Amino acid sequence: MAEVPVFAAGGYRYIKAVFQYSGGVAAEHGYEIERVRILRPLPLAEGLAAAEAHLKSIGRPAAAFAACELRSPAPFTEQGFLEFNRLYVGTLERWGIYKDGVNPVARTNVCPEYHKPAVPSLHAFSYTVPAKGNAGTFIVAGGGEAKEGNKTYRETIVSLGDTSPAGLRAKLRYVVAEMEARLAALGFTWADAVSTQAYTVHDIGAFVGPEIAARGAAQGGLAWHYCRPPIIDVEFEMDVRSAAREITL
Repeated sequence: MAEVPVFAAGGYRYIKAVFQYSGGVAAEHGYEIERVRILRPLPLAEGLAAAEAHLKSIGRPAAAFAACELRSPAPFTEQGFLEFNRLYVGTLERWGIYKDGVNPVARTNVCPEYHKPAVPSLHAFSYTVPAKGNAGTFIVAGGGEAKEGNKTYRETIVSLGDTSPAGLRAKLRYVVAEMEARLAALGFTWADAVSTQAYTVHDIGAFVGPEIAARGAAQGGLAWHYCRPPIIDVEFEMDVRSAAREITL
């Protein structure tokens, strides 16, 4: 099972993953997660400043920032992705969240096929607040069909270069299983999910039933975003969440 330490300053636990993001977060006792969707995504630096201002306006510290959803113009090369991530974590370091290569913040970063942003932009963000209810809340980070934390993504991509029906099915199976494992690590199951998202430009219609719904992964429906994952050659991504409240700015 994945390691699940607690980021006490933020009021949440997280699945330890790679330096740029965690595998997911869940509110600790006494807290719950709220999500803010930015109706018109903001360039990343501007968006993070808006997130910081929002947290201040509701009396929460920057450390309460627990997850974000980004939109980028196009998939990165692996080197480009590394360089982008180093810039991104600089803000989290200033907020006292990222330290010594450990990043508790969950993230999804995908690339719309249409209506692309000019630069990487903030689409949504989530944070903890004192709990008003008892339901567990969580954000499972976006994950594609490649094992994270290796020297390169290409060396672990499932069915590399294969977008045939068989190749796509193998990719879906891997990602659904990974989402399930992350849910379990945080103490949840598919039945706890409020929103399940899929990100791909390939036709997955024939597999939604047997590979997603049959596993219980779409009990609240499945939102299909016509986007590419952020790394060249990764073709399918998912994330899952259960926020106490969702608002729009």
